[in-house]
Amino acid sequence: MKIKVNKEAIIDCLQKVQSVINPRNALPVLSNVLFRAENGKLELTATDMALTVRATLPAEVLEAGSTTLPAKRIFGVFRELSVDEAEMAVNDQNIAFIHSGSSDFRIHGISEADYPSLPEMTDAKAFSFDQGAFRNMLRLTSYAASTDANRPLLNGVLLSFKGGKLSVVATDSRRLALVEHEVEFPADAGMDLIVPLKTVDELVRTLGDSGLLKILATPKQIAFEFDGVLIISKLVEGTYPNFRQVIPQANGDRVAMERETLLTAVRRTSQLVSDAVSGVKLTFTKNRLEILAQAAEIGEGRETMDVKYNGPDIGISFNPAFLMDPLKALTTDEVFLDLMDDTSPGVMRSTISFVYVLMPIRVT
Repeated sequence: MKIKVNKEAIIDCLQKVQSVINPRNALPVLSNVLFRAENGKLELTATDMALTVRATLPAEVLEAGSTTLPAKRIFGVFRELSVDEAEMAVNDQNIAFIHSGSSDFRIHGISEADYPSLPEMTDAKAFSFDQGAFRNMLRLTSYAASTDANRPLLNGVLLSFKGGKLSVVATDSRRLALVEHEVEFPADAGMDLIVPLKTVDELVRTLGDSGLLKILATPKQIAFEFDGVLIISKLVEGTYPNFRQVIPQANGDRVAMERETLLTAVRRTSQLVSDAVSGVKLTFTKNRLEILAQAAEIGEGRETMDVKYNGPDIGISFNPAFLMDPLKALTTDEVFLDLMDDTSPGVMRSTISFVYVLMPIRVT
């Protein structure tokens, strides 16, 4: 293999693929990036066996071929080059020789024959979506997924293609985030897919602000194709809990609040929260909200702000981090909080098709 490539282009592609590599891989070849050059392009592929990412860039291919090279080393070499163009040649022993300006490097690789083959997406259902819209749906929900390894079904984000819309859902049983978007797909293509959090994080990091996203799905795997990038992931197997049962049917009393003002106030008062199970107390009176955090051994923080509310006085406590997560992800000016009483879940909504159900904390 012999190629000439642009430094910035290959650095960009290496950044897109190398983050999936598990540093604790038992197989040395899985710490490598697969380089495959042919037909005027260079494909870079990395995998941890559950998640595979491939990125493609233009290259002057002087001699087609392939090899695998250690991800960390090769990225470091290209990043430190002082000129924009580099030439790389790989011999039959999978040794790469890189020349750029006054710099020359020799890096030992491993044959492509030892590298896992790219997963096949046979008989996959296809969906099309805007990259920016899909990434925003993941941002609005993924923070609510569980990180408890003992609850694998909740260690991912649900993509539910049903009834002419995509519902994206995440929950850890203490809170649930749901956002929906209309999308066209054949009636027989409806399906539920649980995408692992690692894959979701990779998508949020890699997807663009706009442009076409193609999604291919089988019962066990899902692929995302966009802008010369291909991400293939195993799905979490099993049936996701019925999330619609968690959303209260009665609306209760509604409070309208400025999102940024609420976020700032909760962030300030949460500095006085002593541990993860302590909450901030929200007390609503007519057109007024008081936010209080207390810890006997630390002190207290108190904030007040104007809101739109005409219901009965009510006080309810929430985990401040859980309360702030959707406020950080949303970009709308106003949010609405529906409350029944101090022991029932609060339901946050927005001017978009977004629902966030949050269980209160019982303060003794």
